[in-house]
Amino acid sequence: MNSWLSDRISFDPAICHGKPVVSGTRVLVANVVGAVAAGQSMPDILQDYPSLKELDIRACLEFAGHLTAMESVEA
Repeated sequence: MNSWLSDRISFDPAICHGKPVVSGTRVLVANVVGAVAAGQSMPDILQDYPSLKELDIRACLEFAGHLTAMESVEA
């Protein structure tokens, strides 16, 4: 298992097909980032995903930011 960002984000082929999740859960980083993008507040997300902490949500956003910094788009 690989982890990233102080063990808050992990990848494991045996969990959610290796997609990034919040460590110790099956909550996909993509779902958390999608909730933020949809305008959900931090308290609403924490209510929807009671296993998460505020730092987990911030780690998901930081992870997404790092991914977009590594991508390039061809015109």
